[in-house]
Amino acid sequence: MASTAEANGSPAYDVSAKIPAVAQPLAEEPAEIASNISYHAQFSPHFSPFKFEPEQAYYATAESVRDRLVQQWNETYRHFHKVDPKQTYYLSMEYLQGRALTNAIGNLNIQDAYGDALKKLGHELEEIAEQEKDAALGNGGLGRLASCFLDSMATLNLPAWGYGLRYKYGLFKQRITKEGQVESAEDWLEKFSPWEVVRHDIVYPVRFFGHVDVNPDGSRKWVGGEVVQALAYDVPIPGYKTKNTISLRLWEAKACAEDFNLFQFNDGQYEAAAQLHSQAQQICAVLYPGDATENGKLLRLKQQFFLCSASLQDIIFRFKERKLGKGSWQWSEFPSKVAVQLNDTHPTLSIPELMRLLMDHEGLGWDEAWDVTTRTIAYTNHTVLPEALEKWSPAVMWKLLPRHMEIIEEIDKRFIAMIRKTRTDLESKLSGICIVDDNPQKPVVRMANLCVVSAHTVNGVAQLHSDILKSELFADYVSIWPKKFQNKTNGITPRRWLRFCSPELSSIITKRLRSEQWVTNLDLLAGLQQFADDTDFQDEWFAAKMANKQRLAQYIERVTGESIDPHSLFDIQVKRIHEYKRQLLNILGAIYRYKKLKEMSSEERKNTTPRTIMFGGKAFATYTNAKRIVKLVNDVGAVVNNDPDINRYLKVVFVPNYNVSVAEILIPGSELSQHISTAGMEASGTSNMKFALNGCLIIGTLDGANVEIREEIGEENFFLFGATADEVPRLRKERENGQFKPDPRFEEAKHFIRSGAFGCYDYNPLLESLEGNTGYGRGDYFLVGHDFPSYMDAQAKVDEAYKDRKRWLKMSILSTAGSGKFSSDRTIAQYAKEIWNITGCPVP
Repeated sequence: MASTAEANGSPAYDVSAKIPAVAQPLAEEPAEIASNISYHAQFSPHFSPFKFEPEQAYYATAESVRDRLVQQWNETYRHFHKVDPKQTYYLSMEYLQGRALTNAIGNLNIQDAYGDALKKLGHELEEIAEQEKDAALGNGGLGRLASCFLDSMATLNLPAWGYGLRYKYGLFKQRITKEGQVESAEDWLEKFSPWEVVRHDIVYPVRFFGHVDVNPDGSRKWVGGEVVQALAYDVPIPGYKTKNTISLRLWEAKACAEDFNLFQFNDGQYEAAAQLHSQAQQICAVLYPGDATENGKLLRLKQQFFLCSASLQDIIFRFKERKLGKGSWQWSEFPSKVAVQLNDTHPTLSIPELMRLLMDHEGLGWDEAWDVTTRTIAYTNHTVLPEALEKWSPAVMWKLLPRHMEIIEEIDKRFIAMIRKTRTDLESKLSGICIVDDNPQKPVVRMANLCVVSAHTVNGVAQLHSDILKSELFADYVSIWPKKFQNKTNGITPRRWLRFCSPELSSIITKRLRSEQWVTNLDLLAGLQQFADDTDFQDEWFAAKMANKQRLAQYIERVTGESIDPHSLFDIQVKRIHEYKRQLLNILGAIYRYKKLKEMSSEERKNTTPRTIMFGGKAFATYTNAKRIVKLVNDVGAVVNNDPDINRYLKVVFVPNYNVSVAEILIPGSELSQHISTAGMEASGTSNMKFALNGCLIIGTLDGANVEIREEIGEENFFLFGATADEVPRLRKERENGQFKPDPRFEEAKHFIRSGAFGCYDYNPLLESLEGNTGYGRGDYFLVGHDFPSYMDAQAKVDEAYKDRKRWLKMSILSTAGSGKFSSDRTIAQYAKEIWNITGCPVP
């Protein structure tokens, strides 16, 4: 029986019914856009008829915008096909796209027209945009960087593609309970994504397991095992105010109908009948599945190879398609038409897979295939953390990818022979720089080493990080190939991270600079420096920041139930929960602050700077200490926020399920942001750039891109503390030798937790990681205790600075004014020129 709402139609349906449903895919006027949205609601239906509530309106609006994108997409690729430029293919296991609707209409410069069109249909654009779920294709900075890069590639009109996997359930959705973090599957594909276009004609076979046949002529062929199909889903990526729209191609794993065993099914063996279908679905089910078991390791390796194989088959197909009908051509031309960038070590298997495809499928000899591969592939390193530099068991790799292990061993053998012949001085170091470590206790294949040996260029992602790579991690390789190593300091897109997420701040910037050109030329923000002391401008700046703070306060109350004061200092740390990022240092500082406030008289408290400390981020499901930190933050918040003597002066809030859309509310509303990793451990960081761009001041160590941000905005506008990267090894050694003397404030904060002030949960295992001098999980490896006193001193300087409104506003303006360098447009222009050798190909 039809519901009353269905029978009578929703109020919004009554409004939309009066708008003629006419397909107008390229509409620009609000009335025509409204007709096109109405057309999609009626003729591209996904819901029962007579409904036009916000959810239905969102899908119809997205499909209306997609019409425009598809037209630009087709024109872009028609143009690329005609011009036949060299193209870049960016391979990444993660993309953190965020919502597409606001970004698309912003980049297409049609947000006002869509806002007016939706009003005609009885809806507000903001409410409709809220209906969209973030695509669950990534987790942290690696994935968000890849998405910023795609935005810049499109905006700079570069001929480029992104390749990734279409994860159904993402990493996880985070809920916070009294027990701490609880993980559940993401539901972004529970209905469907209106942005993706499935390409049923683009399907490639991907093999696992099996064996290698050697033919009489010596050629080799990988056969047997299991074969799944990689099906392409394309997501359009529009550039800002340009006709170019490029693609993020996501692969889904499927099995064929012929792989379904009907005999077994009819015999009641239902699971066995659909075994390959089930195994195929596992490949793109979850981002970073747990790898404690052999099955987990196999699945992770399957994911990585699936991405590499499908993408490279596609790249080769496209290259050959472009060459057909153009007379004779050689495989040696491949690197002059194709650049492949590996985003971290996850896509390393692209190297042996490209070799395999060239030799076993295209008939090239080793030397020619190696020449093509090494001139095509470049590698970005994102970490110096040993556990993040991937190492795989040769036994697992031989089992899953026997042909690739043959190729990897041959690459390694030839590299070792080259060292022995040309660099006898490095022979003693071969065990550290070879690819396959044959240590009988724990043999491993070192993916970073394979990348460095095989890629034509290796880059770090901030100056400090690149210097550490060259002087420490890859020092021996630098002596062999000094020109192979570069720095490419990361960047962020100013469209999503200022222009669209902070409209009030954007409009006063545009007004003062008398131009909106800063959105694509971020260096123009330097023009704000001359207004930093201008009282009128400071008042406008304050009002814009306050509007963002109020929006954030409303969001916090909605998702946590906690009421926060927009007049308090908003202090935010949002990022993956990890011991090296030191959320533990932050919460220990908050605990010490709370204890001191408790000891003050009510009059003394009135002289303090009221503060709301916000945390956000996901702890990996199997990372016990990270999950303990999440629990501690929430336990502290539960006590502090309910303390009537203190909660006017301090609140501690954990923001659940941190993602791009949450960041778009948090970052514009922030005033102080904590980037406090142990120096030398954060490769770059990019949230630091987003906060600085939004006029938020940073308290931080000399780590990653903090170093360059401080140089650009002025050291007097940065709250610095902590050991430097070159001091860290000595401090760890001193700790081992029992020479560390903890600060009394640090001991006081730990003792306060142990006193039961925040409940009866046993935090000893977490606190013990900060204690003792040596041993697994002890000895304070990340120097929380060492940096605590200078951290507290820097926080005292923050409190003082915030009391001087004029000084704080000046610092905030100078932070934004100094952020020009940190545009991903600058980063990508450097990759294009210095690594990929590609140029813009704008649609005329």
